[in-house]
Amino acid sequence: MADASYPTELLYHSEHDWARIDGDTAVFGITWYAQDALGEVVFFDPPEVGSSVSAGESYAEVESVKAVSDVVAPLSGEIVEVNLGLGDTPENINNDPYGDGWMVKVKLSDEGEIASLLDAAAYEATLS
Repeated sequence: MADASYPTELLYHSEHDWARIDGDTAVFGITWYAQDALGEVVFFDPPEVGSSVSAGESYAEVESVKAVSDVVAPLSGEIVEVNLGLGDTPENINNDPYGDGWMVKVKLSDEGEIASLLDAAAYEATLS
């Protein structure tokens, strides 16, 4: 399992999700805190490419040895890519939550929502 970390180049949603912004697209995943709280992830149920996601609403589920949990979208948009590798290796969500454990890529529909996300320091402050 990865060590606790919250990369400064990412933005965070209070529901323990991160976004890596690249122009008008973003990559989403769950934070180290979220994967640690879930425990060993055993299944990722991805959304379909082409489906829409709304900020603050669930777009996928992860199943761990402890529970099934919704994954909340930090921003709104259209799913343009899903990390299909998680089907065979869902443990990447635990082992590398900011790398191989990414979940979806989204074409953003409202870049103004980015301002509502937290930087790493502000997100970490919510955890204490």
